Amino acid sequence: MSVLTLNKLTGSVGAEVLGVDPERLAGDEALGAAVLDALETNGVLVFPNLHLDPRAQVAFCRRLGEVDHSSDGHHPVAGIYPVTLDKSKNSSAAYLRATFDWHIDGCTPLNDECPQKATVLSAKQVAARGGETEFANSYAACEAFSDEEKQRFGSLRVVHSLEASQRRVNPDPSPEELARWRARPSHEHPLVWAHRSGRRSLVLGASADHVVGMDLDEGRALLEELLERATRPELVYSHRWSVGDTVIWDNNGVLHRAAPYAPDSPREMLRTTVLGDEPIR
Repeated sequence: MSVLTLNKLTGSVGAEVLGVDPERLAGDEALGAAVLDALETNGVLVFPNLHLDPRAQVAFCRRLGEVDHSSDGHHPVAGIYPVTLDKSKNSSAAYLRATFDWHIDGCTPLNDECPQKATVLSAKQVAARGGETEFANSYAACEAFSDEEKQRFGSLRVVHSLEASQRRVNPDPSPEELARWRARPSHEHPLVWAHRSGRRSLVLGASADHVVGMDLDEGRALLEELLERATRPELVYSHRWSVGDTVIWDNNGVLHRAAPYAPDSPREMLRTTVLGDEPIR
């Protein structure tokens, strides 16, 4: 297996990858397996100043798994999705405001698709202020529970919906907006995801609407409390972007969010998503 040189960024989550350039990404056939192994251990991998070409980004992601093409058409390169608030570059930009809240991608699929395995972002343009991407180790949050909490929380189920995440940024939607949100099906997931690896993580974030079988307000208060515990400063890495940076994270066990930035900011990230093959159970 190819060997990676890593520099830990925090005690809980995140590592900087040293000595990797676009040429090595293209030529080292074993690098994909090494990246997945390092991702399992560190949750987030940062490749500083990589300046990865979009086509090379997609080609590399194919070594990690199957690339998501559901959003093709937003960018000339298939497999690239521009993350920007500029509607001329992304017609769905309004929905991206929900990324300012902690979340896991793929909790409200159109059908029963598994959550994405990993996500890759490369910085094309950055915000003058704000726009950092923050990551929280959901595995570590789960491990910190007492035995009593593990038993209690392990039996809870939570309903996730697009409406829940969108209401956080648009609490007074028009009837047309509300209808679009509700057209996407809600999904019921366990609060604690028992992974095939034996690890456990919390399925929390903006899309989490209510706890099944609990009083609505009581359940939402619990979800907020657990999210606060899962995103304590010691469990979080905040990446301040420079143009050319590439970051990969484990979407199955790492919560993420973007720090707010100005609506007219030129910030643009190029995203490639690696599809998952593990259902939330």
